[in-house]
This record gives sequence, structure tokens and C-alpha cells, in this order.
Amino acid sequence: MTSNIAESINAALVSARELPIYDFLEEVRKMFGRWNCSNRKEASQTYTTLGKKYQDMLTLNEAISTHMTVVPSTEYLHTMNDEGRHYTVCLLERKCSCRRFQVDELPCQHAWAVLKRKFLMPEDYCSDYYKPKSIVMTYEVPVYPLPDRNVWNIPAHISEEVILPPDVWL
Repeated sequence: MTSNIAESINAALVSARELPIYDFLEEVRKMFGRWNCSNRKEASQTYTTLGKKYQDMLTLNEAISTHMTVVPSTEYLHTMNDEGRHYTVCLLERKCSCRRFQVDELPCQHAWAVLKRKFLMPEDYCSDYYKPKSIVMTYEVPVYPLPDRNVWNIPAHISEEVILPPDVWL
């Protein structure tokens, strides 16, 4: 099993795989540096309440929520009718029986329907991690370059050692 980020990294490094290890690591460092800089710049230029990706997710959930019927049980507990299926939303605990609200930490379409009915701001029910300030902080740490090989201080017993690839490839 692989994740999307692993697939993205593998695809971006196809040509670098043929390089010696130092050059490969330098290509990886440069790639992460570019991504880090680009993501930091995008996040710092975001003037919405949430980062672009999360704002788009929230907007999509709002669009899907338009046809739902909301039935309140208490001030915080509501039942949603979504094309014959019923979902329970608890705003107090930020939970929905579809589980998207808890997993994404972003109002799902069912929670959105309740928030609209109660005239509440959906951004107040989103994780702080999705807000531009937090996203910028994620990319604050620089990706430092490797020092030039000429300034490396390698002990003689290490530089003289010959490293061979394994006999058996898995």
C-alpha cells in the first residue's frame, strides 16, 4: 500500500534514481526545498479563513448539503435526511454518523446543512490546522542544502572503506 505523497515523490524522482547517492539526495533536497517554498508562499498569500484546499472542500460540502432536510432533536443534536438515508450530527462534539466530520475535522455536508439552518459559521467548526497561519508554520522550517563534498571531514578509515551493493535484491 502506498500513499499519494509517496506516489508523487516517486514520480518526481524518476530521473534522479540513476544518480549516485549524494547527487540523488541533493535532488531530493532541492525538490523538497522548492515544494516547501512554494507551499509557504501560497499559504502566506491566502486571504480566506481556511487554506485553499480546505476552503474548496468546505465549498463542495456546502453545495452537496443544499438538498438535505434537517430535523433538530436538541440545540446541538440534529438528524439529517439525505435522499432516504439518515445521519446524526452533534455540533457540540463535532461528530456526524457519516464519520467525515470527525475524520476530516471539517464540517461534512450533513454538518453544513445544520450550520446553515442555525446561521453558524462553518469555519468555527474546522480544525485550526486548516487555517493559513498554521499552514505557514508548517513550512517555516527551511530545507538546508548539503555541504559541498570538498568541505566534508571524513575520517580516513571511512573514506577507504569500499561499500558494495547487497548480493541479493528483494
